[in-house]
Amino acid sequence: MSVRSYKSIKPTIDISCYIDESAIIVGKVECAEDVSIWPLVAARGDVNYIKIGARSNIQDGTVLHVSRVSESNPNGFPLVIGEDVTVGHKCMLHGCILGDRILVGMGAIIMDGAVVQDDVFVGAGSLVPPNKTLASGYLYVGNPVKQIRPLKESESAFLSQSALNYVKLKNEYLKEVV
Repeated sequence: MSVRSYKSIKPTIDISCYIDESAIIVGKVECAEDVSIWPLVAARGDVNYIKIGARSNIQDGTVLHVSRVSESNPNGFPLVIGEDVTVGHKCMLHGCILGDRILVGMGAIIMDGAVVQDDVFVGAGSLVPPNKTLASGYLYVGNPVKQIRPLKESESAFLSQSALNYVKLKNEYLKEVV
C-alpha cells in the first residue's frame, strides 16, 4: 500500500483497516477501526485533514480531498466522513462533511462546504453543490441534487447493513494479505 507523509505528517490508520495496495493515502488522513479503502482510491490530506469514521468504506476509484485554510476561509474545508458510510465507486468527495449511515452512489460528487446529515442516500451520478445541506432521512438525486422522498424503512436498515457487508469483505481481504 502507498501510505505517505506530507510535511512530516503521516496518515493514522487503525490496525483493523484494509487499505488496498493500489490506493494512495497522503498526509493528515485518519482511518478509524474497520475502515476499508479499495483499489485506486486517492486520499490526499495535504492542505487540510481527512477523517474517516468506523466501518466506513471508500470504493474503487474514489478521490478524497480538501480545501486549504485561507484568509477568506480560516478553517478551509476538511473532509469528514462519519461512521457506517458507504462511498460508491468513482466518487469525488471534496471538503465536505458526511454524517453517519450514508450511502453515496457511484459517481456522485459532493463539493466544498456541503453537509450530508445522518441516514441519507445520495443517488448515483448526483452533484451536491458547495455549501448545500442534505437533511437526514431522505433520498437525494440529480445534478444539482434534489430531495426526492423520505427513505423507506428497508432503505434505512440497508445503510448499516451495507457498512457491515464491507467490514466482512475487508476481513476476508485481510486474511489473504497475511
